[in-house]
Formats: sequence, structure tokens, C-alpha cells
Amino acid sequence: MRGLKLTLSALALMASSVSAQSFDTRASSAYVMDYNTGTVLMAKKADLPLPPASMSKLMTLFMTFEAIENGILDLDQELPVSAAAQAYGGSTMFLRAGERVSVEDLIRGVIVLSGNDACVVLAEAMAGTEARFARQMTMRAQQLGMTNSTFTNSNGWPKAGHRMSMRDLGLIASKLIKDYPQYYPMFAQKEFLFDPAESANRLNRNPLLGLGIGADGLKTGHTQEAGYGLVGSAIQGDRRIIFVLSGMDTAAERARESESVTNWAFRQFAQTELGTKGTKIADAPVSIGAEQTVGLMLDADVSLLLPVRPLEPLKTEVVYNGPVKAPISKGDQIGELIISPEGLAETRVPLVADRDVAKHGFVGRVVAAGLHLVNRINNGPAPEAS
Repeated sequence: MRGLKLTLSALALMASSVSAQSFDTRASSAYVMDYNTGTVLMAKKADLPLPPASMSKLMTLFMTFEAIENGILDLDQELPVSAAAQAYGGSTMFLRAGERVSVEDLIRGVIVLSGNDACVVLAEAMAGTEARFARQMTMRAQQLGMTNSTFTNSNGWPKAGHRMSMRDLGLIASKLIKDYPQYYPMFAQKEFLFDPAESANRLNRNPLLGLGIGADGLKTGHTQEAGYGLVGSAIQGDRRIIFVLSGMDTAAERARESESVTNWAFRQFAQTELGTKGTKIADAPVSIGAEQTVGLMLDADVSLLLPVRPLEPLKTEVVYNGPVKAPISKGDQIGELIISPEGLAETRVPLVADRDVAKHGFVGRVVAAGLHLVNRINNGPAPEAS
């Protein structure tokens, strides 16, 4: 593989000098992702399975929405409250055994009131028992690519083995937004009064709702073991971010840190146009061809989410197997452009031939072989491919 490091004057290039202003979060674990591009902006212990507290209710909600779409549940359907559901403490809807509650009210009770009891009612309706539903949650999570998640209950109540990683929580948040846009507006609901006798129990615990920063979800969590956490999402203009924070000491710290992370993700990164389809990036030498070189051009427009504060040049590299053997057809992929922003994952962009290059005839091949031999005698052996 031949490599060519260069500052791409062909690309556009205020982006040739960009780098991230780091964000040192107080959260013990964190994950921040740009929703549109999938660019991971921050990952701090993001793959470590940790107690997720009520943030794991997002998995219960996802499976509830699946059940509705599959005709297993209906929003207007009323479900019975069991003694097991009523027995849960912590955040609840104050459900009473024997009463019946609509699926829609239960969903809002989970989202807004973080109802542990509501989760159990939904779990029992879908799987018969909460324990069986927890096993189904684990299996479904694996199918969705959530490889660091195991569930022992439907609501995140502290129990050995109930674990999720921050990346997995970000993944299920992204799935909820993408797969169920008809239900997602529920996550922005600030109040839900289910029981007039419990009027104090009506406010959404998400501290970002109503701050004017575009926040519209998703779920808070808190236990003594897990600390204070939040799976959040916000949209500004054409961009949406998803973030997960966990392990903070107080609700006030969670609120401050969540707002700071949101502002950082929107202000420190911007979608940047780097080049258009057909832009020639470099030339590659050709073997046994009618021409000595072929141009390498972008196969598509290149637009990346990049940091906006200039600190260091954007690292770029063109790689290809060379010399490229003729014949070559215009549009054949013969290389890649590797773009490596500081602190972000690299991006590989296909590079294609900008023209046809025919193979030498017999005489041309003899002449080319002779020139190659002369060059080797004059210049020594060719450098090893990198």
C-alpha cells in the first residue's frame, strides 16, 4: 500500500486547520454523539457496563413501542395493575393493585414520572412476568447491537447484574428517535398529572426541558449505586445530538453538566464541506499503461462534522496500491483519502480514476520495461511499499 501524506489544497480548507476544544466532564462515564452523522464526539468509559438506574427504562419503552406496532398492544388498551407492580417503591405513578390503566397513560407515566410500577404493568402484559420480560430485554438488546447490556428487571431498580454501557444507552436513544417519531414527542412532555390526589407527582425530571437549547428528551436516572445520570437529546438547526452522562453526585450537578455538554457539542463542532465530487486530489503512477499517471478524484461530495477551533492542521493521507496496473476505467476505485480529525474517528473516502488509461501495446510494454530498468539502474531499488 502506498501512502501520500499531504495538506489537501484541493479540498477547501478552513478545515485544514481544525481541532476540538476538549471537554472534561465531571461525569464518571459519558458518551456524546452527533445523531445525523454518527460522529462520536466524546467517549469516557463508554463501553463499561454500569448500573443504569431509570435510564434503562428506555429499553422497556422501545419494546413497548415495538409491541404496539406489531399489534400486541394498543394505546387505548387498559392493562391490569398487579400486586407486584404496586409493591415497587422509588419513582412511581402510585398505581393500585386491581385498577386498570391505559397503555398510553402507562407510557407517559414511565417517561414523565419515571414510574417503576408502570414499567412492571407493561412488562407483565408483554411477557407474563417481569423476570421473563427482563430476559427478553437482554435478548433484544443483543439483537440491536447493545453488547454491554443485561437486564434483571423492567425499570432499573438496583439489582445485581442489571447493567448497561453509556454507548448502549446512546444507541437505544437513537433507535427511539429514528424508529418511533410518532411517539418520540412524548419525551418532551414537561408535566403529566395522572392522579389528582398526588398532584406533586407530575413533573418531568429532565432538567433541560424548557431551557431554550433544543432539548426534547429522553430520560433521567438516579440510585445510590449509579449516582445521577441523564440520557439527553437536543436539536438546533439541522443538527441533533445525543448524550449520556452518569455517576454525578447531585441533581444540580447533573443539570449543570448536561447543559454544558449540550452547548459544547453544538458550539465546538460544525458540518464542514471539504470537497465536491470530481475534485482531483492526487496522481498515482501507472504500470504498463498508455499514460504514466492517473488522477485520483473524489467519488462523492465530502462533508464532515469537524471541530471549529483551529489548533492543528487536519491530518489527511492518500493511500493506494501502486503503481496502478493498466487498463484503468474512469470511475474505478483505486485509492482512499483518509481524514483524521484530532480526537475524532478517521473517515475513509473512496478515490476513483479520473480518466481511462489503456494498456500498452507490445512495443509500448517493451519500451516501458526498458525505461523501468534504466530508472532502477540510475536510482537504485524502489522503496518498499508502506
